[in-house]
Amino acid sequence: MSTLLPHPVGRRAWRGIGVVATLLLAGCLSSTPPYTMPSVPLADPAFQRTVEVNTRAPVVGGNKIALLVNGDEYFPPMLSAIRSAKTTITFEQYVYEKAGIAEEFSQALAERCRAGVRVSLLLDSAGAFGIPAEYVTLMRTSGCHVAFFRPLRPWQISRSNHRSHRRALVVDGRIAFTGGFGVSEKWTGDGRTPENWRDTVVRVEGPVVQQIQASFAQNWRETTGMVLGAAYVPAKPSVGTVSAQAVVSSPIGESYDTYLLLLMAIEAAQRSIYVTNPYFLPDERMSRALLAAVHRGVNVKVMVPGKIDHVYVRSASRRGFGPMIKAGVEIYEYHAALLHSKTMVIDGVWATVGSTNLDNRSFALNEELNLVVYDADIGQKFERMFADDLTRCRRITYEEWKHRSLRDRILELLTLPLKQQL
Repeated sequence: MSTLLPHPVGRRAWRGIGVVATLLLAGCLSSTPPYTMPSVPLADPAFQRTVEVNTRAPVVGGNKIALLVNGDEYFPPMLSAIRSAKTTITFEQYVYEKAGIAEEFSQALAERCRAGVRVSLLLDSAGAFGIPAEYVTLMRTSGCHVAFFRPLRPWQISRSNHRSHRRALVVDGRIAFTGGFGVSEKWTGDGRTPENWRDTVVRVEGPVVQQIQASFAQNWRETTGMVLGAAYVPAKPSVGTVSAQAVVSSPIGESYDTYLLLLMAIEAAQRSIYVTNPYFLPDERMSRALLAAVHRGVNVKVMVPGKIDHVYVRSASRRGFGPMIKAGVEIYEYHAALLHSKTMVIDGVWATVGSTNLDNRSFALNEELNLVVYDADIGQKFERMFADDLTRCRRITYEEWKHRSLRDRILELLTLPLKQQL
């Protein structure tokens, strides 16, 4: 049975209107609240409890987490999980384009629908603008529910600027995948060649899968009015030893929990903070937290793209590099491919991966989802991944930043009116 929601008609026209309206609204957008943070070191057992009560996401044990690096590692197990689904598939995705891997996903989902599996696919109307109509038709005529989150409507401009940036696939309510990936050829490959993007995903089993499913259920209810039933939430068996939580944010509902999570973790660091993020535009509060960490002796390293899909974001980001580098933050540019991975590992025992960029759009506008892992073995895997990526990076020096070109400085100034949108 296909969803009653139609595939957006005239999406190209509406998207153009939406983009213009978004830019006009740049001066009156949401920003993060001015939080005053508690002082709880990461090593203190109270840290987890403090995060739980403030993010409304319990830390649950009994999970199994596999770290998957680049499309060559994460797309095959995703497709395998879909093809072996017995009861349900839920999939929320920001980017869904055409050809190659996108066609593979569409065919696999359609086949499971014909086999009687209940498939619910939620696509962001702006991010998945490029999905071909024939993919949607294939899946719907096969019995899949396909819905589009917050269509771009000129009479709902403010609401339309709040997108769902979440990316999560859940199969049979037992296996989940989440990270920064999109369904596009850009994400295929090994993340080490210019035509491929470098990204990170985790495969998850155990009780925390239910929290990832809950993030889908939230946006699915808003979009379709449908409430997920018991088939989507089977019993939560313990399958491993890892403690984890899934933290979601929904700024339109006054929830800034992923921002709060990252801020609390940075404030709690005692030894090291390794950040990988394609859109590094921390606000003043988070910038102060990173600088404070350096001042108390924490080794802070930040990895950003050498090239990027949004030149204005790169310019806005680089404008803030100088004071950080001067204070002791090490900033590296990844040059092997376009870096899109969104991870952070702190003190080798706390790690997160998800959809959240370190910018105002993720913190104060978009729906986001991050998996958080409390485990030394997983944390060390994140550190080794970071160290491996560093071998393909170039460190930015203060002198280099200080003597950047006039063109770069002009571009940086041009981004100032758009900073809240980036």
